[in-house]
Amino acid sequence: MAQKLFVGRLPYEMTEENLRELFEKVGTVTSAKVVMDRYTGRSRGFGFVEMASQEDAKAALDKLDGSEVMGRSIVVKTANDNERDGGGERSHGGGDRGYGGGDRGHGGDRRDSRPRSGSGRPPRG
Repeated sequence: MAQKLFVGRLPYEMTEENLRELFEKVGTVTSAKVVMDRYTGRSRGFGFVEMASQEDAKAALDKLDGSEVMGRSIVVKTANDNERDGGGERSHGGGDRGYGGGDRGHGGDRRDSRPRSGSGRPPRG
């Protein structure tokens, strides 16, 4: 059964062909994808590799995680469900990226420590 791996801290110059060749040294690669920024067309520094078997995936994890590639120490992990459906960029340090959610100062709890009067008027003095 094929297993998908997340590969992080990729050199920005790395191509999908380079990624495939790297992982083929330790096992059979079903697919290799470097995630590109849709606006700049540059690599986002991570990708995914699908290995043909659990054994090949384990060998890739053991041999390639922490290895140096083009001057960078790469990270290899088992991909989780978020990454399988394209959400990998959020799963690895992305968060919301500013879209929706969060307190934008529209009420809610007040973050400052100034005392407030209950009536909205200045305190009597």
